[in-house]
Amino acid sequence: MRKVTVDASIKYDVWIGSGLLERAGAYVSEVFPRCKLCVVSDDTVYGLYGETVIASLQDAGYDVCVFTFAAGERSKNLDTVSALLEFLAKEQLTRTDAIVALGGGVTGDFAGFAAACYLRGIPFAQIPTTLLAAVDSSVGGKTGVNLTSGKNLAGAFWQPSLVLCDYSLFESLEADILLDGIAEVIKYGVIADEELFKVMASNDVASLFENNLLEQVIEKCVTIKSNIVSEDERDTGKRQLLNFGHTLGHAIERCSNYEISHGHAVAIGMLYMSRAAAQAGLSPESCATDIEAVLKKYHFARSCNYSADQLYEAALIDKKRTGNSITLILPDRIGCCRLEKVELSLFRELVENGVRYEC
Repeated sequence: MRKVTVDASIKYDVWIGSGLLERAGAYVSEVFPRCKLCVVSDDTVYGLYGETVIASLQDAGYDVCVFTFAAGERSKNLDTVSALLEFLAKEQLTRTDAIVALGGGVTGDFAGFAAACYLRGIPFAQIPTTLLAAVDSSVGGKTGVNLTSGKNLAGAFWQPSLVLCDYSLFESLEADILLDGIAEVIKYGVIADEELFKVMASNDVASLFENNLLEQVIEKCVTIKSNIVSEDERDTGKRQLLNFGHTLGHAIERCSNYEISHGHAVAIGMLYMSRAAAQAGLSPESCATDIEAVLKKYHFARSCNYSADQLYEAALIDKKRTGNSITLILPDRIGCCRLEKVELSLFRELVENGVRYEC
């Protein structure tokens, strides 16, 4: 069992361990007094874990209602948020009540956004059920949904009051869903922790479980994110490092109509950008080579079928764009990245080179 404390606009704990789901009520009761809780979950996750969580919360004395929605990225939109807000009002939740997000990144993102909006803000807790949500999206307070024009364009900064990460749930994840999280772990290694990158490079999915490395890996990722968020909660500077691979990753997701999931898209985005930066002399070629090697080890696709023009146009809506420039995250070495503001004309060249360049 490990604990990481996030010191943001509110201070909260991230608990990382096995078997936490059955004890959810006890942990929630440490941060929320007896109240009404709305458990938000997609229909797949709720079928697997809903009864366990609800029983634990009720045993702890909470009045519980449940909102479920269709699983998948396509539900991460304003229509789903509106439906949840109407449900909260119908259930007469007040400002002393709270939301519990049970699920992956989609659930946490949109439930947190609804929590930020409802009555101008009610508390919420995160119970991530995927590796991606555990190492990244459940921590840091970025909440939001997709618009037709792009990924995560509507949202709010709204920190959870608690995160419960039960990594025993991850053993049953489908391989592609698990890889979504693996991509984010690799990202953390590239931007901030060479030793973490080496752990990922010297293992595979099976050995991460067999060698009981998940608890350590999750703690490292959450600690990195916690330290960055404590310095830059509103994403105006250093926090943008967490978006390594995401500018093109989000573009790939959008071009695929979200058929290519987040982590798989980010993996390609990391490789494209590191390749392009190496060719332009903005980063060492060894970074691109090392990133490609570890992605290959985990059997990620390392290219996509979209043209440079398609990806460039889709990326123009990126939140790191300001006028005719965009801030990119480029590796100086494994374990250290920097922010580089470039003109859109150079960005277009980099996208073109990233798509066609082979290490």
